[in-house]
Amino acid sequence: MHDIKWIRENAEAFDAGLARRGLDAAAASVLDVDARYRAAQTQVQVAKNRRNQVSKEIGAAKGRGEGADGLVAKVGELKDLIRNGEQEERRLSAEIEELLSPLPNLPADDVPDGLDETANLEVRRVGQLPRFDFNVRDHVDIGEALDMMDFESAARISGARFVVLKDGLARLERGLTNFMLDIQTEEFGYQETKPPSLVRDAAAYGTGQLPKFAEDLFHTDDGYWLIPTAEVPLTNLVRGRILAEDDLPIRRTAYTSCYRSEAGAAGKDTRGMIRQHEFTKVEMVTIAHPDYSDDELEFMTKCAEIILQRLGLAYRVVVLSCGDMGFSARKTYDIEVWLPGQDTYREISSCSNCGDFQARRMQARFRPKGESKGTRFVHTLNGSGLAVGRTLIAVLENYQRSDGSVVIPEALRPYMGGREVIRAAD
Repeated sequence: MHDIKWIRENAEAFDAGLARRGLDAAAASVLDVDARYRAAQTQVQVAKNRRNQVSKEIGAAKGRGEGADGLVAKVGELKDLIRNGEQEERRLSAEIEELLSPLPNLPADDVPDGLDETANLEVRRVGQLPRFDFNVRDHVDIGEALDMMDFESAARISGARFVVLKDGLARLERGLTNFMLDIQTEEFGYQETKPPSLVRDAAAYGTGQLPKFAEDLFHTDDGYWLIPTAEVPLTNLVRGRILAEDDLPIRRTAYTSCYRSEAGAAGKDTRGMIRQHEFTKVEMVTIAHPDYSDDELEFMTKCAEIILQRLGLAYRVVVLSCGDMGFSARKTYDIEVWLPGQDTYREISSCSNCGDFQARRMQARFRPKGESKGTRFVHTLNGSGLAVGRTLIAVLENYQRSDGSVVIPEALRPYMGGREVIRAAD
């Protein structure tokens, strides 16, 4: 959510930020409703002051033994005026929220301009691309040849965009998950958390999934939303709270299943595990002090990168353009891993600084040290550390061998019972 006070004082900058997102100006329409809202507030306050004054006059008149019927009638009129004015306040406040809630966060100054991924800016490349002396296969061919990746059975059970993993690949997914969690908790200080996978409207609204992206989510018949990422429950752990400044930063990580309808992805990545309705991910969320959230974004990105480095996977980091960023982000780094089967880099993590955008929607604040009354909104950050299924894909494609087997990266072997290779019929 946007700060209406900031918009009043920076209307041109607000519209300029929306323009960088490819959106039309909105300040004038928002401020028109805001002006009427503040006028209604003023009218209510004037009426309340007048009511209090008249009430005192009634007491004085009665003290003198005089009649006060006219004054009593006046108080009744003022009560009606106050009641109607407060109703108008609530209506206009809801209208302001309705105008602002579908608008995305404004991009940071150093985010590259552009309306899609073609304007993304590469920051760095890490690692050497693998070389093969045989025809490279993609993860689908590898997994099915191993008889450990079953899309046909998944389709019979659940439909398209699902998979059943078996034997060595099922264990590989579990091993990758534990490997990621161990690094994020033991080396980088993230607190492991197990949040719910079902959330109410307020939680999905707080992180920006609602109301704009309802069609991208799965919804139950009794009012729950299946989480598209653990960002939603982890970030909402501070919803409605006032934290102490010394509590910051709060870093949490979680492994969850994630659910996305992929409503806007018709025809995209229909082959294999790249884009599914259900997938697993290790998520990182940080609740940060506003003065240090930019540094925290760099830290979080490095925490995601280290997983790929330990696995010996080549990747690149790009900063997303204004038009390619997610709804709640003010700056995002995408980490893209090299997939030989597709002969390209593909996203495996997004790390975003959302500034105070989500915090305002959640009313998540902290009290600066030494102050007894004043509060500030926290900044929220989120990132994948990593998408487990896509990491599994990367391992299969980068460590494939000509005989159809897959070498297990050395860092993962303790999580695979010491096994060094995944072979068919293992």
